Amino acid sequence: MMMSRVELKYDHGTIVITGNIHIPYASRDPRTNLLRAAALDYMNILEYLKRSRIEFDNTKVLDLIPSPNFHIHENSQPKFYLRNYQRKALDSWAKADKRGSVVLPTGAGKTIIGIKAIEMVNSASIVIVPTIDLMDQWSSVLSKYFPDTKVGNLGGGSSDIESITVSTYDSAYLRASSLGNRFSLIIFDELHHLAAPGYRSIAEQFASPFRLGLTATIEREDNLDRDLPRLIGGGVVFRTGAQDLARDRHLSLYEIERREVEMLPEEVIEYRRNIEVYEACLKTLGIRMNYIGSFHRLIMMSGKNNTAREAIHARNKAMYIALNSRSKIEELRKILSENVGIKTIIFTQHNKLVYTISNLFLIPFITHRSDRDERLDVLNGFKEGRYDVLVTSKVLDEGVDVPDAELGIILSGTGSSREFIQRLGRILRPKSDSTRKAKLIEVISAGTREKSISSKRKRASFKNEKVSI
Repeated sequence: MMMSRVELKYDHGTIVITGNIHIPYASRDPRTNLLRAAALDYMNILEYLKRSRIEFDNTKVLDLIPSPNFHIHENSQPKFYLRNYQRKALDSWAKADKRGSVVLPTGAGKTIIGIKAIEMVNSASIVIVPTIDLMDQWSSVLSKYFPDTKVGNLGGGSSDIESITVSTYDSAYLRASSLGNRFSLIIFDELHHLAAPGYRSIAEQFASPFRLGLTATIEREDNLDRDLPRLIGGGVVFRTGAQDLARDRHLSLYEIERREVEMLPEEVIEYRRNIEVYEACLKTLGIRMNYIGSFHRLIMMSGKNNTAREAIHARNKAMYIALNSRSKIEELRKILSENVGIKTIIFTQHNKLVYTISNLFLIPFITHRSDRDERLDVLNGFKEGRYDVLVTSKVLDEGVDVPDAELGIILSGTGSSREFIQRLGRILRPKSDSTRKAKLIEVISAGTREKSISSKRKRASFKNEKVSI
């Protein structure tokens, strides 16, 4: 027997439900006495109503931006084509009701998957990205493959909403409640950002029935990635790693080398002194750094505890000495002399080391302080061959289209698998000579905790691949 008819309506990031009915995803709004649910649960509500054979009217939920038929231009430059793993990823996403995430290494063509997904859905689509640089890159590529469609931008001073729109996470966060029913498909590039406490409200306020997450590194250090399946409407539908794609020649073959250098005697003394202070403080506090969350606990204690603050200060000073040892400069000199004429990117943890290397070796640099024109000039110079080497800190880890390189040198970094995968990805684009291997060299200070940091980031990075490290 059919039950009474209910009406669904989009209202500022939520779905309002009228009718004498109980729906698991909604709760009673005391202000109106109507049922209200997060827009995120729109499809779940529809499925519940259909399953329960309840009549409903949902014509007031989606107010899609009118769009032409999205067909990838057959004469586009570069020519559009899907590699076999990209096609498998799209097929898996389609079978999952066009909801879920795809995890591919940096340089494996995640943007191409997003473009094909827009064509498949063939309706108003929005792409969410973390940086202005990525917004510009997506807009440029989308304009090439959909030349008859104006691509809108939301962010960096632009507020142009079109049937295909590219927005930064920050701008989408501010406009989610007013735009949440305007698009059929929402694509989250660098999906791991979505799990952040603020950004997740974008997914919660959008009613878009189709959702695609793209990332090279879905895991987060804070474990908030566990919430992504709910926010994206499904889990990981397809995943493959750099080792598999390199074996099939979709990415460059590569090798990873770790070189240990002995710190200068005065650096060793200062490093050990700070480590001793750190360990003494931990003993006083009764904390053992042998479980997940132990260091986070120490940080929380430092707000009110002088001993905890002293421990963190001593540890940070010790690690700074290890990460920036002057011995690394001499090893870098040796590596560069062994690889003259090879396109090389040098990565560091701290800007101070970037400037030191730039001054000593007369190498162009990019940091977060580099303005847009300066950054583009360095990247174009690297691409055109004016520069064979550039040095950077974290700014090239994500969200910047870096020209092909053959050698990466990590002089310092964190234990983050995301950082490591992004840096590795900068050298993995296929080479003209498919037999040539890309190479990533890590330079670490012997006898310090930097060795365990190196091991940690690589274990986490390759835990889903069968690879010797």
